[in-house]
Amino acid sequence: MYNTSFRIVKHNAEAEDIMQESFLSAFTKLHTYKGEVAFGAWLKRIVINNSIYYYRKQQKNNEVAIDSILYKEEEYENNNLDTSDTELKAQKVLYAMKQLKDNYRISLTLHLIEGYDYEEISEIMNISHANCRTTISRAKDSLRKKLTPAYL
Repeated sequence: MYNTSFRIVKHNAEAEDIMQESFLSAFTKLHTYKGEVAFGAWLKRIVINNSIYYYRKQQKNNEVAIDSILYKEEEYENNNLDTSDTELKAQKVLYAMKQLKDNYRISLTLHLIEGYDYEEISEIMNISHANCRTTISRAKDSLRKKLTPAYL
């Protein structure tokens, strides 16, 4: 749940707060759980909705996380010299995803990492099904471009 929130809000402390608020919210609204889906899926949906709500609220206030300002590519590469080749590739992909436009990053995270289908993502992001498919397709293209050897 923490990783889900972190991928959306991009800040450790905020992801922890969102996770805690989501658990409290789920606990207080437990009587509304109908059992139509697995409890974990219900809880994850709460975490995702809270994360997106926080992220949009942060964007409205034009806040910029200090980590995103201080995070340098040199630090990224220096900190990962001792990892295996597979881990390094995965970290490069995640780093490239952080560089995507926000709606691309969120939609790709929900689709590729969290496993949501287009219909669920369109509901979560409050966009049309066609717009969702287009956004994810463009996000994949943008990610591919960022992962070309010229970029890395």
